[in-house]
Amino acid sequence: MNRRAFLFAGAAMFAAPARAFATGAGAISATDLGILADSSDDQSAALQRAIDHAASERVPLYLPPGRYAAANLRLPSHARLTGVPGASTIAYSGAPGQLLRCDGGAFIALDGLTLDGGGLPVTGSNTGLGYLAHVERLAIDDCTITASGASGLSLLGCAGHIERCTISGAAEAGIFSLDGAGMSLAQNTITDCANGGILVFRSEDGEDGTLIMRNRIERIGAAGGGSGQNGNGINVYRGNGVLIADNRMADCAFTAVRVNSGSNVQVSANSCLRSGETAIFVEFGFQGAVVSGNLVDGAATGISISNFDQDGRLATCHGNVVRNLKTTIPYDDPSQGAGIGIAVEADTAVTGNVIENAPTFGINLGWGPFLRNVSATGNVIRQAGTGIGVSVAEGAGSAVIANNVISQAERGAIIGYRWRDAATGDLAVTPEDWPHLTVTGNRVD
Repeated sequence: MNRRAFLFAGAAMFAAPARAFATGAGAISATDLGILADSSDDQSAALQRAIDHAASERVPLYLPPGRYAAANLRLPSHARLTGVPGASTIAYSGAPGQLLRCDGGAFIALDGLTLDGGGLPVTGSNTGLGYLAHVERLAIDDCTITASGASGLSLLGCAGHIERCTISGAAEAGIFSLDGAGMSLAQNTITDCANGGILVFRSEDGEDGTLIMRNRIERIGAAGGGSGQNGNGINVYRGNGVLIADNRMADCAFTAVRVNSGSNVQVSANSCLRSGETAIFVEFGFQGAVVSGNLVDGAATGISISNFDQDGRLATCHGNVVRNLKTTIPYDDPSQGAGIGIAVEADTAVTGNVIENAPTFGINLGWGPFLRNVSATGNVIRQAGTGIGVSVAEGAGSAVIANNVISQAERGAIIGYRWRDAATGDLAVTPEDWPHLTVTGNRVD
């Protein structure tokens, strides 16, 4: 065999897959359909014809590197647009509407594209630069979405995934999913959005099942104001069965992870740095939550599992590290606590957590009569105002405080409170007869 011919054939064999990846196997190139990269003209009509043709043939439409100005592109079922990551850009021309839209389909895919909103207004309710509704199988991979005049991507009733995408500079949220049918949002980078990072909402309480994993979310603002509806890295509202794991969130104006009225939600192994209000908030009418293995550094309250007054109950809070709490919040509400490591109210076990530098409470159990069936065991608390505060107000239910290590608690290790006012001595040092409390085996240094 001719050695040179053999080596040439081998090189060609290994080069072929790279070529297929660059253009998409079986793809139609947009330039072959008369679409010009870097033209100053709006190419919406030509792009729409190309999208429709490729979708009807069930093949990808490949956009070579360049910039393509367009608006209100409709994605029919089986539309697949591919490009070169960081080089193939569809730029919003600003015509009223969105850049991309789908109103239902069996399969839609975007791969390796940049969607550039240019900061131009995007119209419509709950909308985004890309708006996708009722897609049975959505696949968005390795795309960049930047400078949307609304949310980056807005979904309604979709199943599928958004993975390895970069979303920045949205005037609302990075990703907004309403009434999801089983989404996976993984390994995305979402930064510098005005009001939210990832929002998973439902019109009514119900099973959602979204997986939110291994995302990096940073510098999320609260331009829309309020006391928590904006400014959250990850926000779940009414969605049940959501898994939030292994995400890194930093510098969120309010909360790194906020779960409002979502049941059977797991919040595990997340890194939550420099939150403006409560780092991890499970609130209002939830039934069942697991908050475990998270790291919180910097917040007004580290972890809050609250609102027994609105049937918020049933949780475990274990194995978290919470440190460096502050006494200020980003709005004026004297009833909102701050400087608290962990706060819980009903049917909750707080165990094996480490809390340091909590100027108000290391752990706070209950609020007025809103305390029932709570245990705080095996926790380590260092440098706190009060190590553990527990409600002794009329109507407060049972609590067990046992086998905790409490060091350098300025006002006392374990103190009973009626609402905001201390009502007991240090129960770890001098026992008192409170029938609803069991306080035993705690070590105070």
